[in-house]
Amino acid sequence: MKKFFIAIMLVLVPVVASANTGGVHLDTMGPDHTNKESLQRGMKTFVNYCMGCHSANFQRYERAAVDLGMPSELVQEHMIFGESKVGEQMTIAMPQADAAGWFGTPPPDLTLETRLRGEDWVYTYLRSFYKDPARPWGVNNVVFPDVGMPNVLEGLQGLQVNHCTASEMAHHEKTIDPLTGLTMGGCLSVAEKGELSVEEFDKTVYDLVNFMSYMGNPVKLESEQIGYKVLIFLAILFVFAFALKKEFWRDVH
Repeated sequence: MKKFFIAIMLVLVPVVASANTGGVHLDTMGPDHTNKESLQRGMKTFVNYCMGCHSANFQRYERAAVDLGMPSELVQEHMIFGESKVGEQMTIAMPQADAAGWFGTPPPDLTLETRLRGEDWVYTYLRSFYKDPARPWGVNNVVFPDVGMPNVLEGLQGLQVNHCTASEMAHHEKTIDPLTGLTMGGCLSVAEKGELSVEEFDKTVYDLVNFMSYMGNPVKLESEQIGYKVLIFLAILFVFAFALKKEFWRDVH
């Protein structure tokens, strides 16, 4: 019996899987599926910057529109390019064979990317591109060395340079100076400015990853609400079950 209860407790303990980052520090982003404005901005960034190469085959435009509080007509008009309809899945026209030839491997579907690697990994990865003339696209990535993906957000972020060696990158974390509010330390710095400031770009990437997190688990809020109700029900049921047990065993004791 004791082994049975131990097994139950082990099942109930959440297991946190961490992505393989090679020891590189990951910045925490904290997804918030209740922030509809953030999710809407993230979807806008996703369809404009990600869906040139990446699909989201398990997500429908209309489902996102309903969950994020957007009229389907506006989504059809402003977020769907080509002949797709709002009720269809978020697919792309790029053939897999052509993508493999251009990038070395077809770009992955992003519907479940945050479930696979974690939100913090994706958030840090998208902000960690830096100039590397030796790479085919002229950029490399601290989190994913020798990545085959170009920095599609470079126009917003600007061009970063890397000041650290491979062994140093694991120990350089960005900190905020409490007196000036400026970012200190870290391996990367912006050499050529983009359209956004560092803070604005980080917010844009946060919104994007927040939307990707929603795609990976669109029923998260509903599941949490059901879970609370189930726990309340079990707590009430326990009171009656315990009273019934006491009644049954009263004469035995």
